[in-house]
Amino acid sequence: MAASLQRIGIVICRTFPVILQRNIQAQRIRDWKISAPVLHLNFRALSSPSSSSSADDTDSAEVLSRYSDRPWEYLESEEYIERYGSKPVWSNYRRNHKGGVPPQKTRKTCIRGDKICGNPCPICRDPNIIVHYKNVNLLQQFISPQTGIVHDPTRTGVCMKQQKLLNKAIETARDCGLLSVQLPHVDYSKEDYSNTHGAVAPTPAPFSLSSGELWYPWYGSIKPDERELARVKRIYKDYLKPDV
Repeated sequence: MAASLQRIGIVICRTFPVILQRNIQAQRIRDWKISAPVLHLNFRALSSPSSSSSADDTDSAEVLSRYSDRPWEYLESEEYIERYGSKPVWSNYRRNHKGGVPPQKTRKTCIRGDKICGNPCPICRDPNIIVHYKNVNLLQQFISPQTGIVHDPTRTGVCMKQQKLLNKAIETARDCGLLSVQLPHVDYSKEDYSNTHGAVAPTPAPFSLSSGELWYPWYGSIKPDERELARVKRIYKDYLKPDV
């Protein structure tokens, strides 16, 4: 009797996990059939914004392609005049900083990968503004007309990355003659470039030497070391003329 009960227990223990696993699989199938239409609806809902974002990307690419080759044309367009007027691009820009006193330096960059800061600088906020050495009208907005010195980024609010590009473009434009360079006036006198004043004297003419006379008088008073002279003669004895 005990043996038969033991066999029945073993059979039940072996079949119970199989039954439980089948029930779990059936329940998963029922849940998937119920949630399948909802997933399809969510996928369609999610696919529509991506299509709209791709359309926006194409539009932005078209906008950039208009001025990427000739960025100076943007400053003459109606879009630029309507947005900035006759003022520089940085005139109405206000920096966001903590406290009442602005920091001594602007941020390093406004765009890090795909992330854009909340208040980008005057150049980074407008994708149509491209720093180029031929874009003279843009470069002149960042140069003081009185002194010819480039404005400090703490005044214009430009980030340090764009400021480096501006400095390089301005230097290249000046080298190419597209921007004027103000050189300091230096007074000079003609005496600095003449040979008639006291600091400059004509070179004396060489005097004529007679036979046996040395060019330097002090050269005849020099007496070489006898041992050193004998060593040199032994080295070059094959090349020296015999004494007559």
